[in-house]
Amino acid sequence: MEAGEWVGSGGHLVPLLDGHGSDLDASLLRRLYVGHFLARWGARMWDFSVGLYMIRIWPDSLLFAAVYGVVECSSVAVFGPMVGTLVDRLTYLQVLGLWLLVQSLSFIVAGVSVTALLVFDDLKDKSFPVFVLLVSVTNVSGALAALSTLAGTILIEREWVVVICSGHPAAALSKTNSVLRRIDLSCKLLAPVLSGFVISFVSTQASAVALALWNVASVGLQYWLFFSVYNGVPALGENVQLRRKSAASEIVAPANEKQRYGEEMSDWRVGVANYLSILPCWDSWAVYMRQDVMLPGVALAILYFNVLSFGTLMTATLDWNGIPAYLISLARGFSAIVGIAATLLYPVVHSWVSTLRTGLWSIWIQWCFLLLCVGSIWVSDGVASAWMLMAGVAASRLGLWMFDLAVMQMMQDNVRDSDRCVVGGVQNSLQSIFDLLTYIIGIIISDPRDFSLLIAMSFFLVTCAALIYTLHVYLLRKHLFHLDKIIAKLEW
Repeated sequence: MEAGEWVGSGGHLVPLLDGHGSDLDASLLRRLYVGHFLARWGARMWDFSVGLYMIRIWPDSLLFAAVYGVVECSSVAVFGPMVGTLVDRLTYLQVLGLWLLVQSLSFIVAGVSVTALLVFDDLKDKSFPVFVLLVSVTNVSGALAALSTLAGTILIEREWVVVICSGHPAAALSKTNSVLRRIDLSCKLLAPVLSGFVISFVSTQASAVALALWNVASVGLQYWLFFSVYNGVPALGENVQLRRKSAASEIVAPANEKQRYGEEMSDWRVGVANYLSILPCWDSWAVYMRQDVMLPGVALAILYFNVLSFGTLMTATLDWNGIPAYLISLARGFSAIVGIAATLLYPVVHSWVSTLRTGLWSIWIQWCFLLLCVGSIWVSDGVASAWMLMAGVAASRLGLWMFDLAVMQMMQDNVRDSDRCVVGGVQNSLQSIFDLLTYIIGIIISDPRDFSLLIAMSFFLVTCAALIYTLHVYLLRKHLFHLDKIIAKLEW
């Protein structure tokens, strides 16, 4: 039997991702993927465009772009664990409806408010209170959209996928994760390209109007697609609370038994968990601290304290440097193509080595490519430096997205069903905390001419994340390389 196939009813070989089993047919998988595509498209349009909107609303400064980032990231950092707990307590259909409603309304309101700010570009001089109100509405709407998107991510990527793939061969989960990430990166490729061309060749206002209209037109279709998947997979229709209580009541191995990814929580983690009791939703953070995959999660989160991505700050800086919006979108699109290649490569590498080692190799691959970004600091020509920076960032996505998939699969494989939503909420909250720090630094260093300082800081933090994950691997395996095999080959 070939990898990626299983025996369906009647003894026929059925491709796992292109076909179906007795409980899930191919049309339901396609609906899941199309619904995920529609949901991610609008979010990726906004992620790319918001930095360009802000630097046009307040030219020659990264201040407004950084303030928006602070509002969005602080919202997810504070309320992320609550979102995870909410997803854990509500039924799947309640989460689905709440997610799509809040996300679509938030993007519609944000698109309308941005359009008003761009059309009435003298508003800050003629009626400053109205200007501040519209900027505040834009920021709050973006934060609500981020929180609702987080709920959808936990629901689809951390809950539904695991339930749908249960009972299938182990490779099914890694392949399904790769498909969903490929869809996300395809949206990251195509949505910014479309938005960039609209901004460059039509107008920035037209881009904001298109964002609002997209969400008006697509929300009903998204709900129908996901609802049909829910109805077509019996396991998703089971009582969620009963299923989780059943999972939580399963026999737990003794504390001294060796776990797949390490021992029970060590003394230092107990101490840190006690300190977390002062935080909001501290019990959620304590659950996170008990997980054996805590260190990989922290390493992944640290990567968000980083301007070396086609995010708001880097996009605004490139625009300030005179790089046209459509070229920025094309560079971001190439970055997404590299990311898509990573999702194709991940199942192959995962089949050769363990999830743990896949993560180790991938994060250091990212580190190596980011050396090109560091080198761009010393290039005197501004345009050449910008292209060198974009090339390094784009190439580094190969390692980044493989590492992201490896950490996500570790959490899917090693976090109990009863803890999965809570851990997912805390993980996204932790990532947003580090993302928030990036924007705070952007407010402090708001002059685009000083962007090189942010590049150096980001590279240092990626190095720290790689070392933390390397330490995790060493603590589990007691080695990083099979030196005896390497020496034997050298002697041969």
